Amino acid sequence: MVRNKPKRKTASNSPSSYTGGITIKSRREMEAMERAGAIVGSTLALLRESVEPGMTTADLGRIAEKNIRGMGAVPTFLGYQGFPGVICASVNEEIVHGIPGKRVLKEGDIIKMDCGATIDGFIGDAAISVAVGDISEEAQQLMDDTRASLYAGIAAAQPGNRIGDIGAAVSGYAIPRGYGVVRQFVGHGVGRHLHEDPQVPNYGEAGKGVLLRPGMCICIEPMLNMGTENTTILDDDWTVVTADGALSAHFEHTLAITADGPKILTVHD
Repeated sequence: MVRNKPKRKTASNSPSSYTGGITIKSRREMEAMERAGAIVGSTLALLRESVEPGMTTADLGRIAEKNIRGMGAVPTFLGYQGFPGVICASVNEEIVHGIPGKRVLKEGDIIKMDCGATIDGFIGDAAISVAVGDISEEAQQLMDDTRASLYAGIAAAQPGNRIGDIGAAVSGYAIPRGYGVVRQFVGHGVGRHLHEDPQVPNYGEAGKGVLLRPGMCICIEPMLNMGTENTTILDDDWTVVTADGALSAHFEHTLAITADGPKILTVHD
């Protein structure tokens, strides 16, 4: 689940050690993060296999909840700041925070599914975009490029680098390809709380921002639009859509910063 940049949310106190409000995880805490991440990865893999024309977004929410609870975790998103779903399910021009419901998926749609799971007090968070049946070449390219921009950001998340290196890598991949990079909503730190410091924008200046240190866990989550970067929030106060109605794609991983480089905790491939 993405973090709304204007509405900063400082992490509450926890047993983790702090540096400037950023949690540095111990080995035990990192092991819990890995368990949470594995459950999220498993759930997203199942959802990807389950998507088909004719099902509803609520169907996907039920599949996710059964898997998360069956693995001994609880759905992180359910009830978070009042969110009514187990997952975020956003279709076509919906960017993020779509509420699962009666909407029926049809051939040619793309659906973004964002999932969180909590186990042993720690959280994993990741998102994928999935084709519903056969989609246009343009839509497939959008998804491929959004996923590639995520991995460009992950490659930049090296210890000793800075948050700005991540955003510069994401936007440096996406903007030359003509995409609108969503700026209002950003990635975030994660641990005992879904949204911890630091914020992780998908834009920025290389060499600037928070220093990346071993023990930090962050979510990188590019949201790329085929048109404008501008967004609108629907009347449900949750669903974020592109301002011009263009397609959008979203991918996310939770990763740990280690001495050997970034480690993806939410593998689902």
